[in-house]
Amino acid sequence: MITKEATAAAPAPAPVAPAPPRPRRKRPAWDEVPRWQIYLPLGIYLIFTLIPFYWIVLFAVRPAGSTSLLPWPMTTEHFEKVWTDRGFGTYFQNSVYVGLATLVMTTLVALAGGYALARFDFRIKRGFMLALLCSQFVPGALLLVPLFEIFAGLQMINSLGSVIIAETVFQLPLSIILISNFIKNVPYSLEEAAWVDGCGRFRAFRIVVLPLLRPGLIAVGSFAFVHSWNHFLFALMFLNNQHKQTIPVGLNSLMSADSVDLGALAAGGIVAAVPVVIVFAFIQKWLITGFSAGAVKG
Repeated sequence: MITKEATAAAPAPAPVAPAPPRPRRKRPAWDEVPRWQIYLPLGIYLIFTLIPFYWIVLFAVRPAGSTSLLPWPMTTEHFEKVWTDRGFGTYFQNSVYVGLATLVMTTLVALAGGYALARFDFRIKRGFMLALLCSQFVPGALLLVPLFEIFAGLQMINSLGSVIIAETVFQLPLSIILISNFIKNVPYSLEEAAWVDGCGRFRAFRIVVLPLLRPGLIAVGSFAFVHSWNHFLFALMFLNNQHKQTIPVGLNSLMSADSVDLGALAAGGIVAAVPVVIVFAFIQKWLITGFSAGAVKG
């Protein structure tokens, strides 16, 4: 017979240890990824990107009628032809004027509109922001007829001012949104501190806020300049005089229904691309910083 004392003295069963968790599969670190998995897709991308540029340079610098796959012997006859005979010197000046004017007007108006959206509350603010976003879905071709009627009534056809105004209007919605988000990242307390020190709103904005907006202004201005430099429709529709046309329209004039001068067309393409490449080479750092900071609210 088992007594209560014997039952109490019996050792308790040992607890069962839980099963160890299954080790998670460790994700390979960046340094552990084979280099060929990185360089192979990048190499393929570079091949598809650089081959067209090589062909443009090849047609631009080799003599007419040559079939060589190497740019030797080199010639500048195609550049001389498009710059003097085809009027690309005038087209270049017009494009620079349109691009710089669009840059200045877009930046100033977007700066004022972006500050109003970032710092003030008004009744139609949400509707206005929604209208700006929806306007990005409207293609520029739909604006040609009403803009042409407006500029014809103002006697601005064959004037570079019509292209500048059209390009500015087309660029403003995105520019205002970017500048507004960028201003929101600037602490409002900085402006309040300047007000306490005796500055007015405009002076506080100029001294405190404006220097901090440099990346955003460079991003917006460069985007407006490049778009107006490359845009074709507005210049084609509003400028009928050959001496008022821009580089995209000049490139189109090098192609006819019967033949295409590939050497002149390639040389004109290089003339059109080099300024944009130089601009992006100098402002790359500011451009990336500006778009990334203006894309989200801090």
